[in-house]
Amino acid sequence: MNDLAGLSAMVTGGVSGIGRATAELLAERGARVAVLDRTIGALPAGLVPVVCDVSDGDSVRRAVGEAVEALGGVDVLVNNAGIGAAGTVEDNGDAEWHRVLDVNVVGAARVTRAVLPFLRRSGRAAIVNTCSVAATAGLPQRALYSASKGAVLALTLAMAADHVREGIRVNCVNPGTADTPWVQRLLDVADDPVAERAALEARQPMGRLVSAAEVAEAIVYLASPAAGSVTGTVLAVDGGMQGLRLRSAATR
Repeated sequence: MNDLAGLSAMVTGGVSGIGRATAELLAERGARVAVLDRTIGALPAGLVPVVCDVSDGDSVRRAVGEAVEALGGVDVLVNNAGIGAAGTVEDNGDAEWHRVLDVNVVGAARVTRAVLPFLRRSGRAAIVNTCSVAATAGLPQRALYSASKGAVLALTLAMAADHVREGIRVNCVNPGTADTPWVQRLLDVADDPVAERAALEARQPMGRLVSAAEVAEAIVYLASPAAGSVTGTVLAVDGGMQGLRLRSAATR
């Protein structure tokens, strides 16, 4: 497919996981793509690497300017950069709360603020935020992370309302637990990584983790002209985790 030919896209947190899968799919579908991340390793040919720390306003403004210059404009922004946190509300100190909210919520606002003047020049402008099922389902040991993603969901809806009459669509995806390097790092420090992975798989009705590629497909759909009438939408890619309530295998 070459349906995104002529579009330019920026993906934050695009070096690995969902961001990397999204950047590669956008490029495969014909878009020019800039990958923004704190550190840039080897990227496939055609992706434009741009160093960016979303927690630093100067870094964001410089990176957006560099990306726009390289791409010749921007039509699509994917706010994917984010960090995790584990524990109950007691387990993270104030500094960690500020750090996670600054990256996951304020970071998305910083990048969007810098990109909006360029999106207003596009006839096919779209913003897609990477949210999480943690925004809509109470998950144990994820108080801070859930709070940050709940804010991202609310921010998405508010941005959609603010910018719909400017022709800028804003949506988000809510992945379930995805099989990404970030999740693998969490598993690596668990007391029993095998048992922890099995528990993560079991809590999703489909019985497996979501793949980064599956989330990328949803993001690219929302970013594409095919979703031209879709704004203010929260698209779950969670294996049924949010909406399904199954009986146990023994009683079905």
